[in-house]
This record gives sequence, C-alpha cells and structure tokens, in this order.
Amino acid sequence: MLVIPGASAKNDCDGVTRRDLLRVGGSGVLGVTLADLFKLQAANNNTVSVGEGRGFGQAKSVIFIYLQGGPSHIDLWDPKDNVPEKVKSAFKHQQTKLPGVHFTELLPKFAQVVDKVTLMRAVSYTPNGLFNHTAAIYQMHTGYTTDKVSASGQLEPPSPKDYPTLGSNIIKLKPTTEPMLPFVMMPRPLQESNVVGKGGTAGFLGKAYDPYTLYPPGDDMDMSKMDRIRTDDLKLRDELTPIRMERRASLRETISKGMPEVEKAVEKYDLDQYYGKALGLVTSGRAKRAFDLASEKPEMREKYGKNTFGQCLLLARRLVEAGTRFVEVIWPKVANSDNHSWDVHVGLSKRMKDQAAPMLDTGLAALFTDLDERGLLNETLVVCIGEFGRSPQRGVSTSGNQNGDDGRDHWPYCYTGVIAGAGIKRGYVHGKSDKTASAPVEGAIHPTELLATIYHCVGIRPDTIVYNHLNQPRELVKGEVVSGLLR
Repeated sequence: MLVIPGASAKNDCDGVTRRDLLRVGGSGVLGVTLADLFKLQAANNNTVSVGEGRGFGQAKSVIFIYLQGGPSHIDLWDPKDNVPEKVKSAFKHQQTKLPGVHFTELLPKFAQVVDKVTLMRAVSYTPNGLFNHTAAIYQMHTGYTTDKVSASGQLEPPSPKDYPTLGSNIIKLKPTTEPMLPFVMMPRPLQESNVVGKGGTAGFLGKAYDPYTLYPPGDDMDMSKMDRIRTDDLKLRDELTPIRMERRASLRETISKGMPEVEKAVEKYDLDQYYGKALGLVTSGRAKRAFDLASEKPEMREKYGKNTFGQCLLLARRLVEAGTRFVEVIWPKVANSDNHSWDVHVGLSKRMKDQAAPMLDTGLAALFTDLDERGLLNETLVVCIGEFGRSPQRGVSTSGNQNGDDGRDHWPYCYTGVIAGAGIKRGYVHGKSDKTASAPVEGAIHPTELLATIYHCVGIRPDTIVYNHLNQPRELVKGEVVSGLLR
C-alpha cells in the first residue's frame, strides 16, 4: 500500500478539516483518496506571476543529483598545478572538451560531454561556513539555516515546522498536468549519522507535498538494488481492470448527482477534476511503465552503469519523460561513512578512484548525452552538487574530524557544482577559485542563489510568498537569480 501523509491539520474557512493521513491502496477507494491528495496539492496555491528575463520558465522538469557527503572538488573537476604537495591532487590532470578546462583523470567520460553543461567553480557559503553535513544539506535544499542543533552538533530530526525542500515548493507552485507522480526521491534518504531525512520533506507545506520515496531494499553497497523496485502501489489489483474502475467512477458520479446537498457543499473543491487526475494516474499505468527499467535495452542500462547510481539516473530520465516534475537522486551512500561515500576523511585515493568516481563519471556522461539526444535537455534542468567540497590541504582538520594523510575534511567556502539544461548556458565555466581552490576569486554562488536560479528556470519567482506552520509569510528563498548562468 502507498501511504501518502496528508497536510497538517488545519481548518479551512468553511470548517472542513483536512485529514492527517491519506492511505492509497489498489481498491475503488484508491481513486477517491488519491483525488484528495490532488485537491490538497492545489488548495491555497499561490498565483505565480509570469516573470521576465532569460531562462524564466524554460524547465518543465528538474533532475536534482545530490552528491551527499561532499565530493572533493580538487580531486574531480577543479585540480590545481604548482601548489604544495598536501594540496595537490593525487590524480593526474586531463584536458576536457572545453579548451583550457581541466579535470582529473577520474572523469574521462564526463570530460567529453562537459560542452553540454555549465560548471559552477565557486559555490560558496561565505561568509558563514556550514561544516556539519546535515546543516549544509538543509540549507542547500531549503535555502534556510536550521533553528535547532543538538548538543552533539547534529541537527534535530525532521519536523512539520521545517522549511520545505525545493522539490516540494516546486510541485506546490507548479502542479503537474500529467497523471504522474510529481516528485520522486531515490534511492535512499538524506542522512547523517542517526538524523534521517532532514531537508528532504515538505515541512510546513504539509505531507501532501512530500516526495514519493523509492527506497529499494538492500544496503548501500548493494549495487543491484534498483532491479528490485516494487511499485505494487501504482497498479490495479488483478481483479480491478481499468474498465471496472471507470464503471466505479460512473457510479460515483451518479450517486453524487442524487445528493444535491453534498454536491453543493463540496462544489468549490471541484472534486471531479481531482478524482479524474487520481483515476488517470492509476488506470493509465503511466507511472508503472516509467518505473520499468527492464524495458530499457541492455545496452542503454550498461551505458548508465549497472550500479545503484547509474540506474537511478536512467530512471530519472524515464520519469521526467513520463511527466514527473521533480526527481531527486541522492548519492547511494550515507554521509560520514566508508567505501564509496564522498566523505573521504581517510583513504581518498583508493575510494575515489575505485568506487565513487567511476560511478559518477559513467552516470553523468550517459545522462547528459541521453537527455540531449532525446531533446529533453532543452526542457529539463539538471543540477549536480554536494553540500560542500573538501579541504584544500590533506590531513588537516577543519570540522573537528580526524583525517588521515590521504584524506580531506569538510570545506564549504569554495567548491564546484554542475548545472545544465533548460535556460542554462552550454559549455560554460562560471566563476573561478583561487590557486588552491580555497576561496572564490570571482563569480561566487551561494546555495540560496542557486535555489533562486532553479525556481526561476522552472517559472517561479524566488520571492514568492508561502505561509509557514504559524501562518507567517515567508519567501521561498532569500537569494538573487544568478543571471550569468542563463542563456
């Protein structure tokens, strides 16, 4: 059964109380309760004014690739020459397809498609660095800093009072027009230690705007877990054919017409519209088909990489193609951990070369090539970024962690991100880091400015007002659009 929590309890002006929980199953009730979900998502939506300027509203969908853990920019896509040995990357440099732009040897495939994207060389939390994973994750996703931090330095668990993650804001203000899941998050939640999901929920918007979470069974080292995707909650029971569902819809309409008092009481909610959307989602099979990775040619699956990350990116392409508005792919290894985690306090050279970088390189190259060849890159915004970079010097503590000689600590003051697609320049490098990749020299982009740019590309003004759990007005994000990224 698919469980979709509803909006926070709140009385509308006519006294109707929204349910705290919507349970969606495969029966005739499914259409009604899922319809309630669509109603909740449309209720109280702000009217988004049509903006002006380059790139506004160019993106129909967003793929947000979140490199949880904080990859080392110096060892991937911003290596430096003529620097002290402790700063220098252990990996050789290589020329990319863009003249004068170098990566390390870890990204040979992505280096050949970098002409399709923009590199943001100076993402920076300056002047206030956020060295804690979860604090930085929260700000990157919501545009706001957290209110409470526990004595251990960890953030408190997710709360209905949290600011909404960007995907939730987008699907509220730009509802999908297709019978398709609007927001999908995979293959695991955002996490640091025991704090799970912070920055990845709809917060005060209400649970109706939470993502559909696709977390297949298996641990983080299980590279075949995407082959075990279960979407039973998105299909009819065997005995419920689309014809029978349509008949039930007809019966409901007949009953409603015979109850004028009830019809009048709910007419402002336009239930037929929401019921139709819900029924369409179930009977069309659109979502179910989108999740069917087995229908892809084996060569395409190999092209993305037969691992969790690669198959998530392939599924992300299938979802936006089917009409999903926002897809978030989270790096499949939790922060502050070992193996292919980007949190390389120790063992950087081996872990990045043998585990993390090959997956990233293969997956990104395949995604950008595939989207471009299908014409989807013109209408899909793709962002690939972590919560911070890694310290310029190896073996030095910047966040209180112990670091080996072959390890780098957290570094929020300057790092690299990738943005591409609808409304964004191609083959462009925005900003510049200093000679040790420690600080921006020009073109610094704060996470709030990145979020503002994402909203702009989707067609939402960053200063749009939403109301928090206390019914207080809040801006989506307090940041300016980075016009230099737009074409």
